[in-house]
Amino acid sequence: MEGGIEHKTVKVNGINMHVAEKGKGPLILFLHGFPELWYSWRHQIIALSALGYRAVAPDMRGYGDTDAPDSVTSYTCFHVVGDLIELLDVLAPDQEKVFVVGHDWGASIAWYLCLFRPDKVKALLNLSVPYIPSNRQIKPVDAWRAFYGDDYYICRFQEAGVIEAEFAEIGTERVMKEFLTYRVPGPIYLTKGKLFGHSADTPITLPSWLSEEEVNYYVTKFHQKGFTGGINYYQNFNRNWELSAPWVGCEIKVPAKFIVGDQDLVYHMPRVKEYIQSGRFKKNVPLLEQVVVMEGVGHFIMMEKADEINSHIYDFFRQFD
Repeated sequence: MEGGIEHKTVKVNGINMHVAEKGKGPLILFLHGFPELWYSWRHQIIALSALGYRAVAPDMRGYGDTDAPDSVTSYTCFHVVGDLIELLDVLAPDQEKVFVVGHDWGASIAWYLCLFRPDKVKALLNLSVPYIPSNRQIKPVDAWRAFYGDDYYICRFQEAGVIEAEFAEIGTERVMKEFLTYRVPGPIYLTKGKLFGHSADTPITLPSWLSEEEVNYYVTKFHQKGFTGGINYYQNFNRNWELSAPWVGCEIKVPAKFIVGDQDLVYHMPRVKEYIQSGRFKKNVPLLEQVVVMEGVGHFIMMEKADEINSHIYDFFRQFD
């Protein structure tokens, strides 16, 4: 599936960042989430590069072949956005603004990028995670703990090393398959001894859009790297809440489009569906041009519905060329 994709390592913001890219033309920066890699964008890289774009997908800080700093405090929204700003300065110094596509944590970082540096983004297409201004009355992890309880996956991710040890007990392959095939339109619970709500010998069937070979790419990289880098993002939820206080009340002033599957666990988080469907999302992102809810589609939307997402990206971005 490499299809002429080039790989390079770029020094940015004090770390070595691995980047996959293909094509020439206006740059599209693809930002992955957890537990993922540049590889989640393989279909988009091939398709958009063939349509006249330069598709660039890094392994984010802490993932894959990019460095993973030891300190959990090195994974704040400022660090990760800083990586991307320097990456763009190195890869495309002649392009004042670029296109951005994000998914999951990558979508959250993309919203931060547009909040902190709207001058760098021509247009944004985000998947799964909408822009929701923080509730200043309660820190996000505290809110999720109150709503879902201590076994909710974000809450289980808060204590350094604990969930990694439990993941090691069931093995990297099992963990990757559990996440990538998760289709319950509701929360992930990681109860000790019964991770993902069932025993570790429960059979897992891969969907038609994901092969054993593709899963093995993730398994190999996460077996080498571990999950700690990605989990560190979750341990910065409350820290990001504090750091982003100066931007309270600010709108996202970048042309945007948002797509989510109606089986996505994020879509079924408290009040998210109502927020997306109401006018509040548009109020906070005034240049939001369209919201698309894809029926029967889960969280890993860019893999499950690759052709449709490729078309959405192309149709949206070409109006800005």
